[in-house]
Amino acid sequence: MASNTYYKVAAENRKARFDFNIIEVYKAGLVLTGNEVKSIRRGQVNLQDSFGRVEREEVWIYNMHISPYSSADQSKIDPIRRRKVLLQKRELVKLIGKVAEKGLTLIPLKVYFDGNWAKLDLALAKSKKKYEKRDTLRRKIAEREIERAFKGKINDRKNRN
Repeated sequence: MASNTYYKVAAENRKARFDFNIIEVYKAGLVLTGNEVKSIRRGQVNLQDSFGRVEREEVWIYNMHISPYSSADQSKIDPIRRRKVLLQKRELVKLIGKVAEKGLTLIPLKVYFDGNWAKLDLALAKSKKKYEKRDTLRRKIAEREIERAFKGKINDRKNRN
């Protein structure tokens, strides 16, 4: 049976994969107002500098900036208010135990629509050290150079024929 769901990515936190080692990723829902959903559909959301925190057995996202919807009453809207994350109970219990470990944090990776529902990919992550970040950059540069070298050889073969 075919599924009627679609995935539309509204925002992605690409820098998170550079700054953190991703251990696990959870698919979670968000508690939003109607105006926030409309803004997310327009792509007016920013995940940079946002993070998750466990408080009283609930997970909250801080510093996720959702720009106010242009047609809405903007006097009541706080674009960086904290937002509740919806997880299944067993995932929540597992996550609370792991976040209690030293050095682990919750980082939102992307906001997207699964059908009509706004979802969030929430990652359990550990911060990288400076030398790990430099190593990652070196590896990326080396991979790019290898790709260019192979691309050049393939183009040379095509030109010879």
